[in-house]
Amino acid sequence: MARKSLIQRDQKRKKLERKYYLIRQALKKEIREVPLLSDKWKIYEKLQSPPRNSAPTRLRRRCFLTGRPRGNYRDFGLSGHILREMVQACLLPGATRSSW
Repeated sequence: MARKSLIQRDQKRKKLERKYYLIRQALKKEIREVPLLSDKWKIYEKLQSPPRNSAPTRLRRRCFLTGRPRGNYRDFGLSGHILREMVQACLLPGATRSSW
């Protein structure tokens, strides 16, 4: 189980990212359309003005159940050991466990 403070921090970042998403997209579209380099630099400065934690690259994909930040499967949203436990308990349809 991940520390609660780290999970809360990631949730706060998700909220900020959603808040500033449209602003970032509009500025990026402006950058593509403006032909002059000097104008592009001014738009880049505006793009840096939102909070740093609102950038989508600051988000961390975490396990849905435990909050573990590493070893996650995108398809399921679970970390590896939780995924294995659920497959062995037949809780995930279509997933087969390997045995050799």
